[in-house]
Amino acid sequence: MIAHFPQAPGLLQNAHEYMVQIDEKYAQDAYNSLSIEGYQVSKELIERVMDGFWSPDNNLQDMQQKDALAARGYYEAYLVVKNSVEKILKGKSLGDVIQADLPRWYQKLFSPAVQAGMLSASELFGYRRHQVYIRHSRHTPPSKEYLGELMETLFLRLKNEEHAGVRAVLGHFIFVYIHPYMDGNGRIGRFLMNAMLASGGYPWAIVHVAHRNQYLAALESASVDGDILPFTKFIASEMSDYLLG
Repeated sequence: MIAHFPQAPGLLQNAHEYMVQIDEKYAQDAYNSLSIEGYQVSKELIERVMDGFWSPDNNLQDMQQKDALAARGYYEAYLVVKNSVEKILKGKSLGDVIQADLPRWYQKLFSPAVQAGMLSASELFGYRRHQVYIRHSRHTPPSKEYLGELMETLFLRLKNEEHAGVRAVLGHFIFVYIHPYMDGNGRIGRFLMNAMLASGGYPWAIVHVAHRNQYLAALESASVDGDILPFTKFIASEMSDYLLG
């Protein structure tokens, strides 16, 4: 993996500049990440949500439209992910930060659905309570009985792995392999990947919806065939502009 991943630029000293760069990529990131999951979003919808023009109390369409709810949830999750990244850039233990903050990422991702009355708030606490299956994949995620132990192992590996590129690739892959939640695993997996990239000074990487088939095929190779190299190369290719400034 290390041989096929760009060399890490190193932890940035100016966290503020890095956060500005993340913000500049948000609209493109949200459009691609949501589109990969099948949501029909536009840049106009994403910008409307970013600007605060999302009001389920006054706009029936905002309450009922799943795409608008997903866009708002993604933005709310992004804000707490950004906060986690800033903690990491300021020197806090990345493993501890992720372990403490990741549940909030998930809760924020679906909080608009709770607000709209489509989900119960209790469904957003803890890991999934049922078996989940991945459409068009031969991989079946582990049973719910093992999720706590598996996630503890993931957090431990993130703490102990020295190479940020390995943390990013394996963090994303292992998270979606475990699939700890009933929904949102892909979006959270990409957030996790970027938090790990940030820990090594890499820029925020966008997985483009135009490359969706290649992306899923690379994950399938890792999950089913035990070959992580295609996924490593794929993430590296999506991060072709990794050298900052």
